[in-house]
Amino acid sequence: MIFGIDHIQLAMPTGQESRARAFFGGIFGMAEIAKPASLIGRGGCWFACGGQELHVGAEAAFRPAKKAHPAFVVQDLRKMQARLLAEGISIKHAPDLPNAWRIFVDDPFGNRIELIERFSPENQTSQTLQD
Repeated sequence: MIFGIDHIQLAMPTGQESRARAFFGGIFGMAEIAKPASLIGRGGCWFACGGQELHVGAEAAFRPAKKAHPAFVVQDLRKMQARLLAEGISIKHAPDLPNAWRIFVDDPFGNRIELIERFSPENQTSQTLQD
């Protein structure tokens, strides 16, 4: 029986670890975690994401994921959106979901990333994220 997710993996071109660290560690604020010694030679880098992990793996024949994507839970999506815009990162607004605001961005490699903020119905305002 499956009862959770341990990690998700995104791909990046070989040798682009510094860009992954700047984006996921710097802009998103995820803490980098050490890869096991047996996997260091493969390249890439890993990050803590709540109780799960994000693995960004190096791939020689890299192609960005344009549809499949992780959705990261954000505590203050308006603040994150402002930070992304200040960094020059384009944002794609998506229709709100019941009890959630969300946006999409691309990582430095073109992979699609969803950022979502969930809230209880009694805390919902009449505003949308785009207001």
